[in-house]
Amino acid sequence: MSPEALQRIDDALTRPAAQQPVWPDPQAVAGVRDSLLSAPPITLPSEVDRLRRRLAAVARGRAFLVQGGDCAETFASNTPAHLGANLRTLLRMSAVLGHAARLPVVKVGRIAGQFAKPRSKATDTHGLPVYRGDIVNSATPDPRLRVPDPDRMLRAYANSGAAMRFIRRLHRCGIAEIFTSHECLLLDYERTMLRPAGPGGRLYNLSSHFLWIGERTRQLDGAHIAFAALMANPIGIKLGPTATPEEVVEYLERLDPDHEPGRVTLITRLGHDQVEKVLPGIVEKVEASGHQVVWQCDAMHGNTHESTTGYKTRHFDRILAEVRSFFAVHRELGTYPGGIHLELTGEPVTECQGGALHVSDHDLRACYSTACDPRLNHRQAMELAVRIARILRS
Repeated sequence: MSPEALQRIDDALTRPAAQQPVWPDPQAVAGVRDSLLSAPPITLPSEVDRLRRRLAAVARGRAFLVQGGDCAETFASNTPAHLGANLRTLLRMSAVLGHAARLPVVKVGRIAGQFAKPRSKATDTHGLPVYRGDIVNSATPDPRLRVPDPDRMLRAYANSGAAMRFIRRLHRCGIAEIFTSHECLLLDYERTMLRPAGPGGRLYNLSSHFLWIGERTRQLDGAHIAFAALMANPIGIKLGPTATPEEVVEYLERLDPDHEPGRVTLITRLGHDQVEKVLPGIVEKVEASGHQVVWQCDAMHGNTHESTTGYKTRHFDRILAEVRSFFAVHRELGTYPGGIHLELTGEPVTECQGGALHVSDHDLRACYSTACDPRLNHRQAMELAVRIARILRS
């Protein structure tokens, strides 16, 4: 890597970085980073470029984007059975939506790297340091296992590579073209996967095909936005109800200076009762800016609440209501609603309320196994796909 590129990376990472663990041994972190810097990449620049072309088609209204998978992957669940169940659900949803939209569907999993999680509090209900994903510490409520452990980055790398090999086998067998994605959160890990490739030595983050900046780390003066600006990968930005139109346009000026269609995906996670208040102003301002983005609806994160039985959950009706409002706003403004972003699993979990299964507060305890946030199960995900298909056909 050229000295100029290294300087750009250093400049980005000297900015304030939210949601990073406090490692007890900085020398151990440096040693892990050195090991990862010399490790083979998980994805390939040619695969990233292929996704860039697919997302450009979405931004132009010629394809539809379906993105979904676990809220937080775990090392224990990184098995062919679990990966296969999740991908089957994603593929079946894509088939339903592609038929309704009469368009190709770009399929992106929250897979092969979604091991880091931002958290709203530093400690959990036990008074322990909060679980920040398997790449940082353990979900087990043990004080020793909640200490951030840099060796877990090596395990995350190995598990991501194994999942990527599983996905490539599906592609080689002609089953499906599936791209990977995760939140660009843990910068000690992500910086090691930034590799020069192609004409001009563009920097690709080869930890994944698609990465997004989360609602809690999208500070304009922060390290995550500056780091994302270095990457040739397509970039997503999660936008909560506090996002302003001016702020969103500034993200685009920094991340998409060349006005490349599909370079940026704006992932709105507003809450079912906020979409019609917040989204129109953002859409109008972005359209006026000339940036050709992918508009994607994350109907999960703005609709989380605690059940009467103490479980974090989401209600199917609120998820569907946010999706409906998202499509209604774009229909009213004449813009293209390019995709959906969901936390889901192919497992028969009981984590989200409602749907045709009528999952109640008291049903949640039957099979609540998420490492972090509640996911739609297979039947709920397929029911939602059918409902969205009706919207697309209309």
